[in-house]
This record gives sequence, C-alpha cells and structure tokens, in this order.
Amino acid sequence: MANEWYNRKWAIVATHALVWTLLFSLPFLLKPTYEKPVSPSEQAEREAWFYFLMGYYLIQVVFFYINAFLLIPSLVQKKRIVEYVGALMLMLTFYFVSRYTFERFYLQRTTVDPKPTILFSFFTFLFILSASTAYQMIRERIMLERKVSARENENLKTELSLLRSQVSPHFMFNVLNNMVSLARKKSDLLEPSLIKLSSLMRYMLYEADEEKMPLQREVEYLQSYIDLQRQRFGQNVEINVEMNVPNNHYEIEPMLLIPFVENAFKHGTGFIMHAQIDINLFTTADKLFFAVRNKYNHLSEEVKDKTSGIGLANVKRRLNLLYGDDYVLQINSKDDWFYVTLQLNLH
Repeated sequence: MANEWYNRKWAIVATHALVWTLLFSLPFLLKPTYEKPVSPSEQAEREAWFYFLMGYYLIQVVFFYINAFLLIPSLVQKKRIVEYVGALMLMLTFYFVSRYTFERFYLQRTTVDPKPTILFSFFTFLFILSASTAYQMIRERIMLERKVSARENENLKTELSLLRSQVSPHFMFNVLNNMVSLARKKSDLLEPSLIKLSSLMRYMLYEADEEKMPLQREVEYLQSYIDLQRQRFGQNVEINVEMNVPNNHYEIEPMLLIPFVENAFKHGTGFIMHAQIDINLFTTADKLFFAVRNKYNHLSEEVKDKTSGIGLANVKRRLNLLYGDDYVLQINSKDDWFYVTLQLNLH
C-alpha cells in the first residue's frame, strides 16, 4: 500500500493544496456580483479586504498544520493539556488582534465593534481546530493500521523460517547423534539431554506462535539451547553464560534473542584456536541488556547455509517493526572477536 501513487509525498501535497484552494475559493465563487459602479474608495476597501483575507487564510493554514503536527504530538499525546490550552488561547488572541487591527487601522475606521470580530474569529478558530484535530487523529489511526499490517506481513514471511530454521537443522542432527552416543554408553546424561531437547522443541512448535512470552520462559529456552551446545562441544569450546532475570512481569517477543546465540555458535566454533563464547543477559529499570561475543577466524570463508537461521539482517528488520525506537543494537568485530549488544525497552 505504501507504494501506491496516492501515498506518495507529491500526491499528498497536491491533495492538500487542492482542498485548501477549493475551501478558500468558495466565498469568492458564491459571492453575488453587481453591475453598479463603485467609488474609488469602495474599490480600494474591497482590494484591501481581498489581501487581508489572503493573509488570514494563510494564518489558518499555518495553524492547521501547527496543531496537527506540533501541538498534538508534543503536548496532547504527552498529557501536557494546560500548555496545549495556553497555546490555543494565544492563537485565538492572535486571530482576534489581527482582524481588529486591520479594521481599526488599515481601513482607518474611527470605531470598530469588537463583538462581530470576536465571534468571527472564535468560530473560524473552532472550525480549523476541529478539522486539524480530526485530520491528525485519522492520520495516526491510518499509520497505526499500516504498522500493524506490516507486522502481520512480516510475521507471515518469517513464521516458516522461525519454525523450520531458527535453530539450525545441523544443530538438531548433531544433538541427536550425540544422544545416540550417550545411549550406547548408557550415560546418565542422556535423560536430562532428552528433557532439554523436548523442552526446546515444545517451545519452538507450540509456544513461539504467541505474540508475547514471559521473559523468564525465553531465557529458559536459551539456556536449554546453550546446554545442548555445551554438551555437544564439551571441552573444545569455552562457554561462559550469565543470565540474571528476576521473576517479574516482563514480556518479550518469542525467539527474538536466539539468532544472536545461534550466530555465535555457527561462527565461533570449528577451526578456531581457543574457541570461546560469552553470553550475558540482565534487566534493570524496565530495560533488557543482552550481549554475546565469540572468537572467530576472519580468514576463513563463510559458507552460506539457507537452513542456518533467519540471519542478523532479518533480526534487525523484526526489531524495527516490533520496537521502533525502543531498542539499540550494536554489531561489530575487533581483534578476532565478534560482538553483539542489544538494549531493549521492556513494557
């Protein structure tokens, strides 16, 4: 929908200009014409009124957009009602003073009755205020619906990837092979490993389709994944994990953090001297802090794998849709280390 011609900037500007032109042309188009001649003074006054109305209309247009794009977002939406009312009173006063000044001084009238001026200014002001407020409310509603639609489309596009390849099939195959080895050895580690794998699969297949999940449940899923990876690599990879999440009301989109962990195990293992992966997660003041770092070999060529997860680029897009400006993601590498840090505002 965003690509339709009527949503383009030039079309919106042209539409607004056309509406204003039609609205302000009505008094002149509907005004009756008379054939009788007018005196030079009357003609001069008519011309003065014409230029005054042009300026008056321009003031109304400016106020319309100031109220819609400045006053409502910065004052009304932030519950600063007193300041908003004060701004409206200043604008109303300006309306009245401008018209009164024009009649009193520019037309050089000795007396001016302020009552019609006040009534005219008030009802004109009320009309512009109502139209501006209604326009902004409708505009915000449309933007919200588009954002919801974009989220739904993104969820549809990534749902199969989240279920099929969020955790790499290679990881699953390696875990199953490791469990076969444990079964042959009749190891006591087989049962807890099966329980962790069962919990991981249950979360992926039955719980991850929810819009929000308790943060504690997401952390348990991450811990199960890390434990299975730790069992898989044994002493070949140093894995340091510290995740401190209090049992509170925090919620998060499911499977939002796992791509960063999976990426660390994908690129931080293999032919790497002293392979190491560090994972830290904690919350404070309604904020989530998540950091993953891993050693990597920048000389090795990366092999593209279509089943290795949705990728960091798609994770960024998902974060943009879900959190907008409520997150900070930093990805960089230095001295054979790859770093990912995420700061997320929890609501």
